[in-house]
Amino acid sequence: MQHILLALLIGGAFGFVLDRIGATNPGYIIKMLNLSNLHLMKTILAGIGIASVLTFGGLMTGLVDPGHLSVKTAYIGVFIGGLLLGTGFAVAGYCPGTGLTAAATGRWDGLVFVIGGLLGAAAYMGSYAWVKTTGVLDHIAGGKATLGTIAGTKYPALLEGVPGEAIGLVLGVAFIVIAVLLPASLKSSGVAEPAE
Repeated sequence: MQHILLALLIGGAFGFVLDRIGATNPGYIIKMLNLSNLHLMKTILAGIGIASVLTFGGLMTGLVDPGHLSVKTAYIGVFIGGLLLGTGFAVAGYCPGTGLTAAATGRWDGLVFVIGGLLGAAAYMGSYAWVKTTGVLDHIAGGKATLGTIAGTKYPALLEGVPGEAIGLVLGVAFIVIAVLLPASLKSSGVAEPAE
């Protein structure tokens, strides 16, 4: 029961933050994707960077137990799914998290997005046996592999001998630097306005 309450608390806090930064407004997301307002992109990059620095810094100092890491399996279907998700993101102005949060705030388009997502998940479940026969779910790049070796785990590394914690820290700092240096808009930097 304690885990469920903690999940609800963390999920509620995450949803609150998504709403406060404007991620429940598809207009903000569309402006981010057409590079006319990068506030949301800067926030996302900073959040990923800070989380990476805290996670990998915690691993290096022993404050984070590597047994809590869960590496997802790599397969071609992940890349296909990413393309589908990105397309849906651009068309709807929502990703799964922002769509759920928008629905929770009472937005009808958010609710329609969630219903569409559930129908899509049901269609995938119904066709899973066929999808599996296509080979898109076969492991690639070592399956559950990390970029570098993470001490205290049994995950294979794509770059043997390179500390994964260092890679995570460098990437995290890079994301933070990009978030800080990114201008508010790329439209004034010579990027053409989309056709109306």
